[in-house]
Amino acid sequence: MNHYDRPNAAARAFNAIVRRLAEAGISIAGTRALRVRGRKSGALHSVVVNVLRVDGTEYLVSPRGNTQWARNARVAGAVELGPRWRRTPVALTEVADEAKPALLKSYLDRWYWEVKGHVAGLTPDSSADQLRAAAPAIPVFALAR
Repeated sequence: MNHYDRPNAAARAFNAIVRRLAEAGISIAGTRALRVRGRKSGALHSVVVNVLRVDGTEYLVSPRGNTQWARNARVAGAVELGPRWRRTPVALTEVADEAKPALLKSYLDRWYWEVKGHVAGLTPDSSADQLRAAAPAIPVFALAR
């Protein structure tokens, strides 16, 4: 599925501020700075993400759908996480759609207040069927540390 909920100007400005804070080592509600190599340009692009930890494994969820960073990460197979002075390269693999519902539920329980309206219509109260139906539209990556 090719869903992408493009952020408006206000969201882009807010995300830029939060990204700069994360790059400086200041996390707001679990945010982390992510850098990924562009799949076309080869240039490094920076965004801010929430890192979800479930049963000792860390995951990246793209609540806005098939975003540029998610497409780039899919092609690159790796990202860099952390503040400017301590960026760590991390390999990642995309999670299969059938494994996403439980992860999406955990993500929504933690960050719904932040991503509401951008996560394919899901809420923390979404049913298992709704989570399964939305899974193909929401990229999720497992980090290999």
